[in-house]
Amino acid sequence: MTHFIKAFSVHLFTATGAALALFAMLAAGDKDWSVMFLWLLAALIVDGIDGPLARRYNVKKYAAAWDGVLLDLIIDFLTYVFIPAYAITRSGLLPEWEGWIAAIVITVTGVIYFADTRMKTADNSFSGFPGCWNMVALVLFALGPAPWISLTVIGVLALAQFFGLKFIHPVRTERWRPLSLLVMVLWVGTAIWIGWGDFHPPQVAKTLLLLSSLYLLFAGIVQQILPASTKS
Repeated sequence: MTHFIKAFSVHLFTATGAALALFAMLAAGDKDWSVMFLWLLAALIVDGIDGPLARRYNVKKYAAAWDGVLLDLIIDFLTYVFIPAYAITRSGLLPEWEGWIAAIVITVTGVIYFADTRMKTADNSFSGFPGCWNMVALVLFALGPAPWISLTVIGVLALAQFFGLKFIHPVRTERWRPLSLLVMVLWVGTAIWIGWGDFHPPQVAKTLLLLSSLYLLFAGIVQQILPASTKS
């Protein structure tokens, strides 16, 4: 029974992401984008912690009646795809018709990607851009690029979901994991700093956010280009 309680508690912890998604959506409905992103960042932190907890307490064995992967995907679609798409449409980040196009592209390609059984690689990275539109949207909000740049970034990343490009999972991809975890912590900390400041960040925050985003975006592709050495 103790094993079950611990394992099921991990499922409950994962499920708190649904409440965080609700809070983010309510903030988005009020066009309070800073608060929305802070809730989404809280959901991102939960998503980063629940996987190691699930493996630690062996939820597949002790709470097998509930599918933790499915639970995670449902919440991730809300927090990674659906709510960011809404924010991009309603915030004025893009002109009206471009915003609608971007939202449709993000949601339609995102749901197809999340249903793809080939999304994980042998080293626990992602095959194709993993639909982290919450992170993309936050960077676009913080940096405020021209609409055509935002639309181009969205279009390229949407296409990248369906190519065999590797994108690291900062927690599960073993290669460069200490550096990846450090960069991810830096990204989250900077994002909270920017969100807390109502998206009026100093230049140093913008620079840190951009550099850490570029690492997270391209580290896996660099790993593909430079395969790990094997010892004979």
